[in-house]
Amino acid sequence: MSKLKALLFDVDGTLADTEADGHRVAFNKAFVEAGLDWDWTEALYGELLAVTGGKERIKYYVNDFLDNFTPKNDLTEFAAKLHKRKTDFYLEMLQQGEIPLRAGVERLLREARDAGFRMGIATTTTPANVTYLLTSTLGKESIDWFEVIAAGDIVPAKKPAPDIFQYAMKEMGITAEETLAFEDSANGFLSSTGAGLKTMVTVNRYTKDDNFDDACIVLDQMGSENNTFKVLDGDSKGHQFVNMEMLKDIFASC
Repeated sequence: MSKLKALLFDVDGTLADTEADGHRVAFNKAFVEAGLDWDWTEALYGELLAVTGGKERIKYYVNDFLDNFTPKNDLTEFAAKLHKRKTDFYLEMLQQGEIPLRAGVERLLREARDAGFRMGIATTTTPANVTYLLTSTLGKESIDWFEVIAAGDIVPAKKPAPDIFQYAMKEMGITAEETLAFEDSANGFLSSTGAGLKTMVTVNRYTKDDNFDDACIVLDQMGSENNTFKVLDGDSKGHQFVNMEMLKDIFASC
């Protein structure tokens, strides 16, 4: 049986609850600035999350939700420019400390680093979103905790395709047999498992009803001693919050 040596983390929804109170708000700010009367409510945004990638999400909205909208230029170019302004607004929110890490995330990252576990990131969000989140919550030095930050358009096919996880493993020189992935959504879970990775899931308000069959364990959060997690599916092996001992136990039995 292979020994757990490496951890690969998704970002949005996994490390931080960025969707409803972060990305969605930033999209709406970009829409207002562009003179668009679009309003992505929490409910609507939940539907749009079926598509991964911000630019792709904009195009999906135009094609599937709007009947009489035609951009002045090419839709792909229009989406890219609008998404760039959305990213600017999102980064401002990060700089102002408006988007914290989820419960238990900082403790686990520090524990894994101190224990010598190799760590990487595999996400569909932009590289800038990742680095700003890490530096605003953990400090600039936290960028070096991760051997690779596989993000954005670094691979052509985004989640649920397995490409981003495969890329991260290749860059780190690790195998799926020694790696545990962390995800929060069905698309992310399909991506990690498609790459052959054992996966732990921590859901959020948008993904709590997604299908995570065959996940190592599904939790509502990573938790802490004073804020324990709820097990939604699987066996926590007697643990009440995620730590390295729990990860090794889960990995061995998954």
